[in-house]
Parts: sequence; C-alpha cells; structure tokens
Amino acid sequence: MNLRWQSRGNRCTRIGMGVLLLVLCMAGSAWSDDVFTFEHVAKTRSVTAAEISPDGNHVVYVLSVPRRPFKDDDGPAWAELHVVDTRGNSRPFVTGEVSVGSVAWTPDGRGISFLAKRGDDEHRSLYVIPLGGGEARKVLEHETDIKSYSWNPDGSEVAFLATEKPEKEKKELAEKGFKARVYEEDLHPVATWISPVAPAGVVVADEDDATKPRKLDLAGSASELHWSPSGDRLAVALAPTPLIDDHYMRRQVNIVDVETGRSVGQLDNPGKLGHVLWSPDSRQIAVTAAADIHDPNAGRLMVGPAEGGNLRDLLPGYLGDATSIAWQGSDKVMYIGDEGVWSTFGSVNADGSRQNTIVPAGKMSFGHLTLSGDGLSAAFIGDSPTHPGEVFYMKHGEKQPRRLTNSNRWLDDVRLAPQEVVHYTARDGVEVEGLLIRPLDEEKGRRYPLILTVHGGPESHYSNGWLTRYSAPGQLGAARGFAVFYPNYRGSTGRGVAFSKSGQNDYAGKEFDDLIDGVDHLIEMGLVDKDRVGVTGGSYGGFASAWCATYYSERFAASVMFVGISDQVAKFGTTDIPNEMFLVHSLRWPWEDWDYFRERSPVYHFQKCRTPILIMHGEDDTRVHTSQSMELYRYLKTLGEVPVRLVLYPGEGHGNRKAASRMDYNMRMMRWMEHYLKAPGGEPPPYKLDLDSLKPKKEDDDDKIES
Repeated sequence: MNLRWQSRGNRCTRIGMGVLLLVLCMAGSAWSDDVFTFEHVAKTRSVTAAEISPDGNHVVYVLSVPRRPFKDDDGPAWAELHVVDTRGNSRPFVTGEVSVGSVAWTPDGRGISFLAKRGDDEHRSLYVIPLGGGEARKVLEHETDIKSYSWNPDGSEVAFLATEKPEKEKKELAEKGFKARVYEEDLHPVATWISPVAPAGVVVADEDDATKPRKLDLAGSASELHWSPSGDRLAVALAPTPLIDDHYMRRQVNIVDVETGRSVGQLDNPGKLGHVLWSPDSRQIAVTAAADIHDPNAGRLMVGPAEGGNLRDLLPGYLGDATSIAWQGSDKVMYIGDEGVWSTFGSVNADGSRQNTIVPAGKMSFGHLTLSGDGLSAAFIGDSPTHPGEVFYMKHGEKQPRRLTNSNRWLDDVRLAPQEVVHYTARDGVEVEGLLIRPLDEEKGRRYPLILTVHGGPESHYSNGWLTRYSAPGQLGAARGFAVFYPNYRGSTGRGVAFSKSGQNDYAGKEFDDLIDGVDHLIEMGLVDKDRVGVTGGSYGGFASAWCATYYSERFAASVMFVGISDQVAKFGTTDIPNEMFLVHSLRWPWEDWDYFRERSPVYHFQKCRTPILIMHGEDDTRVHTSQSMELYRYLKTLGEVPVRLVLYPGEGHGNRKAASRMDYNMRMMRWMEHYLKAPGGEPPPYKLDLDSLKPKKEDDDDKIES
C-alpha cells in the first residue's frame, strides 16, 4: 500500500491497527444507541410549509417524511398534510405515500386546499379537504400538472399556473423514435389560467363546455400568482422565458385585469424577486426583492402601488434580509428578518415609518410567516440546534413564538453535541461569523479533527438552527469525534446588501481566505488539530472544497466536493445560469479576462493538490454540469499524485433527492473524512459501501426507524 499521503508535513497520524480497523468498520448502528447515526440522518422529518387559518385557531402544515432505505421504494421524501391547533394537538389529514404541495385555506376557512397526484390522476390536481374531517375531494384537474394556484375571494374560481398540453403530433413522433430536443428553444412556457371550481366534485370540462379553463393572454412564463382581495385583479410574476436564468434575474410582477386577462401594469423590481403579497384593501403590493440588478439576494422589503410602478424600500440600509412577509391590515407589513445567524420578527408601516421589533435577533431561527385574518395571530416554521423545522405560533401580546409540533420524538433520547456562535476577524479586518458544533463528549485540552462545511450560493447563509443533513456532517460528525464548523464567509446573506456583494468580482479570493482564517481561529482556540482538517460543501461550497484541495492543499488533509465547480471557463459554457453568474457573481464575462477565470479555477492549480479528494455529482445536474467533476477527476487521476475518487448519481441533479442516494452520499462523506482525518490514510477505502449493518433484520420490524 502506498502511504505517501500520510507522511506529508505533519499529517502522519500513527494509529494502531486495531483502532484503524475499528474506525473503518464502524457503521451507524455500531455506535451507542444514544448518539447520532446514519439511520438518524436518514429518518429525520421536518416541517416544510405552514399556513395559519383565517380565524387563527389552526395551522395546516406539510411534513416531509423521508422514505426508509431498504424498506420503501426509493424516491424523494413523502409530503404529508397535517393540522395542529394552538394548544399543540396535531391531527394527520393526508398521510402515507403522498406528495402534497401548495397548501392553503379555502376563502371561507372551512377547508384546506392542496395539490397532489392521487389515485388514478394523470396529472397534479387541486383537492380540498374539510377542516372537520372527511375525504379529500378533487375540485379541479387540468390537461397538465397544476403548478400553483390562488383562490378568488368568494371561492368560486381559482387562478392557476400550468403548461399547455403537449402536441399530439410530437408525442406520436417521439413514439417512432424522433426525440431530438432543440436545446433552450423547445420551451414550454407556464401559462396563467382561470377556472370555476365545483365544491361538490371535480370540474371536468368538455371541449366546448363553459367551465373550460380560460387561458390569459400574457407574454412570458409565469411562476407565481395572487388574486387580489377585491377580486378584480391578479398579481402574476412573469419571466420572458421558462429558462431558470430568466426566472432568477428577469421576473417582473404584472398586474392583470381578471375580466380581460391582460396586463394593465407592472412593478419595477430590479433583479431578483422573492415574495409577492396584496394589501387587504388591494391598493398596494408588498414584495421582497433585490436592491438592484447586482444584488445577489431578494432580501429588501418593498411596497408599490397596485397599478404598478416604482417600489419603495421600507427598511433602507437594513443590515439583514427580509425573508418572509405578511400584511397586518392595509397599512402595516410584518416581516421575518435574517440578521447574521439569527432571525427577528418585526413590523413597519407601509409608508416606511414606525419600524418595530417584536422578537429581537439572538433568540431563534425561524421563517415562513403567515398571519390570521385579523393579523393578531402568527404561524412560523422554526428550527434550533436541537430540532429541525417545526410549527411555531405566536399571539398578539406574547413575547416570542411557542412550538406546537414535535415531529422527531426520538431526538429526546439522543445526546446532541453543543452548538455555538463563533466570531473571528479575517486577515483584512472584516468580522466574520460562523457556527461551531463541538465534538460530543469533548475532553478539555484535547485537539480534534475538523470538518469545515461551506454553504453554497454564495448568496445564502447558515442560521443558528438545525445543521445536520445528508450532505452536512453536523451532529453525525460530532458524535463520531469531529468538530464541525459552518462559516458565513463574505458574500453570505443575512448582513445586508454590501456584505452579500463583498465577494463579487473576486472568485475564490477573500471569500475563501475567510475559510482559512476561520480554521486558524479554531486552531488558536485550542480545539482543532491543524494537521487533521477536512473540508466539504455543495455547489459553491463544492467550489470551495475543490479550491481548498488545490490552491490551499497544504492546509487540508481531506476534501469531499459535491456538485462543485472546478473550471470557471467551462462552467460558464455549460451552466443554465450564465446571466446570474455575470450579474451577481463575476461582474465580468469570461472573454473579457480569460486569465482571471482560469486562475480562479481549482483545475488550474491541480498540480498543487496533495489533499485526498472524494468528488460526488448528480448525472442530471444542469446548474453545475457533471463535466466539472469529471474534469478535475481526470486531471488528478492522470497526474497520480493524490487519492481521488468520482461517484456519480444517476437520476439526481444539483443535489440528491432520493433516499438511497442521500444515504449513500452521507456514508461516503463520513467514511472519507474518517479514513484521512482519523486513520493513517494512504490508498482510498474500498469503493463499495458496507450496508449490511443498516439493512433491517426482519421484514416486519418497524423498529427504530419510525419516529
């Protein structure tokens, strides 16, 4: 066995053979029952949507329930519909092998509507289930999937988004083998439709039936719509094409006359667009949007006239990001703001006056705000270092939201490692914030291996909440003896526009220097062993993982790169977001400075690489093409100076969705880190995973995987 990678610098870690075998053979179930394991990662549930009822007495929520590896057919998590009252009594409404979405209350507040494909449905249809119980009934189906919808105020009609039915001739030709796809031209714009609904049953329109949905004459591809409280207009977000680049950078809010079906005005939002909400009197529209075309995030809280026109920023200079909004009456907007690693709940008048903080930053991490009809009760989704997303509720006069649901009761029996906020000063004086999960059962004075976990975007950030996922070590890493650090390097959101722009026009520059400075801070704290530092991340975090393994190779003993960037020149030529890359990241085109894009590419520095690197990627990724991983792999493999492995996931895109792919990724990531940060390293571990310990022992054992 070639051991040259274990003796580089001070990285030689001499561990007895017995310890080595123990490290390499341990699977999740081999650990103590009260610490976090691979099975725990695979079964963790979370609330992904929540809507408070008009009377404020109930919250309907969607619970993401992962499929069970080895037991269920493989696929993405199921999405169940539940309802909880304000005392915390939760009832299941639509559960099991279901995928509900777009949950909302019917205008009368007596029913819950949702989209799903159930039974013999050919397409995703609109269902309603009574709050009092009973069977869900289909109230609208279409010739293609319904993507989203909005009720008119009296509940007699819905506006919805869907593509048109594919041409019959095209389908017949495809059956004969003519399946050629004209790239970025064979597009299917999402149209806006209005249809009556039948409370007693589904509307199935004949070709000449008066109940046939009416398609509105709108230019572009729609992605969001909201019916005005007055009932005479729609707010529809339209992009010029269905391309994701246009969706990110060129969506505009159009005001549409319901009777004519035509746009009568447009809000002048520059750049990225987030939430869109009518005021209760239908005179104004609140949005979250970018400050300008170069703002990486739609985090400004703005209000504009219902006729269209200019938007005004209600929180100018806000050193945070508005992430969720709701109207409290026609003159006040409530909002959730991300401020660093925390969230805040506040309000501001629609004219920009009287900003008020209700729940200050430093207490919670929450979002997805909705208000009751009178504006005096609110529902949120909140998470913390000890639990994933759950439903929270707050009534006017209460000091902070209180938790209503507990979707992972097994967590009460698991010992979790402490998580803390860390501040450090970068080499140029910029203050940077991050989150540290300390090793479980940490021994004072001992130094530990570190897994540096880098977020993507970079226009995103880590909040002081639940940080354990299939692609992020979190509590699993801590339970296995690692410190895990999540830095919010410059370019991250949550600290205002200027900070989120501070990494622009400087790929892999100061932004990734911040990562090294964070590692040095943890070393100076006495926690981390400088010779046993690993790095991982996906997308832009995958870019960081590749950069740390090449340009900064002397600092890292292991790297796990996921759907990451290795070649900025080739990335531009294969991605589906070239305009976003230019406008909010690079601020220059590759042909304007070829040398810059080459030099800021990990593959350009591949000969420096002595960091063992595991590269993983979905085969169907259009954001960061799979060739980005293949290119770095081939260069390193051919050079032959460092261990490298490439793992591809068929049917997965920019991130894994299916249960088996997620578990496979989670196990490979941790095995790579343990092999090179705890054991002597050398040649990579076997390419096959040992899954026997995770397979159920009996078919009828519903075991420890249930919550």
